Amino acid sequence: MSHRHDDPRYPVQKTDEEWRAALSPTEYQIARHAATERAFTGRFWDHWESGVYKCVGCGETLFESGTKFDAGCGWPSYWQAVDDGRVERVVDQSHGMTRVEVRCAKCGSHLGHVFDDGPAPTGERFCINSAAIDFDAAK
Repeated sequence: MSHRHDDPRYPVQKTDEEWRAALSPTEYQIARHAATERAFTGRFWDHWESGVYKCVGCGETLFESGTKFDAGCGWPSYWQAVDDGRVERVVDQSHGMTRVEVRCAKCGSHLGHVFDDGPAPTGERFCINSAAIDFDAAK
């Protein structure tokens, strides 16, 4: 069932003004209003360093570089999250279709969508906006 990105069930809560101050305009539109960056334009779609990808809104670690793969879609793609509790799946019926939106389970930020056309072992493709994540290189 769908619910707002500022639903009180998320542990991290900020006012709209705090979100706007903490995020760039593009990050804000994507993370807080479920916008989407154009394919092949984000900083992480063709990024292959070792490390972890974190939520731009709260810093929660969401994906590891070892699960990233080239899906050919123009967005960073992963075959699994760090663990299921880090991301939330929400039914998205916008734009005349039904998809599964992926949000940060800690702050409710929109990350992208998950599809069932990914590689083994999960068969899933988490298609994530670069503007919704940050990267920490492996130490």
